[in-house]
Amino acid sequence: MNSYILLVRQAIENYIKKRKIISPPTDLAGEFLTQRAGTFVTIEKNGNLRGCIGTYLPTKENIAQEIIHNAIAAATEDYRFGPIQKEELPYLSYTVYILNEPELVKDLKELDPQKYGIIVKTVPITQPRLIRRGSPERAANGTDVMFNGHLPSKTGLLLPDLEGVNTIEKQIYITCQKGGIDPAKEQVMIYKFTVKKYI
Repeated sequence: MNSYILLVRQAIENYIKKRKIISPPTDLAGEFLTQRAGTFVTIEKNGNLRGCIGTYLPTKENIAQEIIHNAIAAATEDYRFGPIQKEELPYLSYTVYILNEPELVKDLKELDPQKYGIIVKTVPITQPRLIRRGSPERAANGTDVMFNGHLPSKTGLLLPDLEGVNTIEKQIYITCQKGGIDPAKEQVMIYKFTVKKYI
């Protein structure tokens, strides 16, 4: 078992059994403690997805802490599944993805679902948006704007080389679905990224 998978297993089993968040072991290779990257942890039970959560940019001090955090989140916070129970632990298998920094896609021809994962983000509204005169949203002072605030962007992410995702169109469609994005109505930006995969 490689060091990435061993770290995930230790993090999940310690948390599920003892509610303890482990510290990165001191005998880990240098890159675990010196490098930063987004990571995803996928959990399967008997070949079926049981949890998957991650970060596409680093949020922790190093890769080891990122993996530990995302492993526990995948085991306990994936809204599609209930938290993992102790009885399930012997039947679980894990995959770790270390993400390279995302790059903005300028042409869809750059994409390849087997090679690149993608991130689809809506473009946030940062300027007041004009609305029709007479609309109920029209400001009391007569200014034709909807609001002066900031609308957060929506984001969807899909990892590369997934079974059944063989075309760029399907990859974008599924990613938009995951992010609650309607590309026909919302302006989007697409980023691509590569991963190192450990099983």
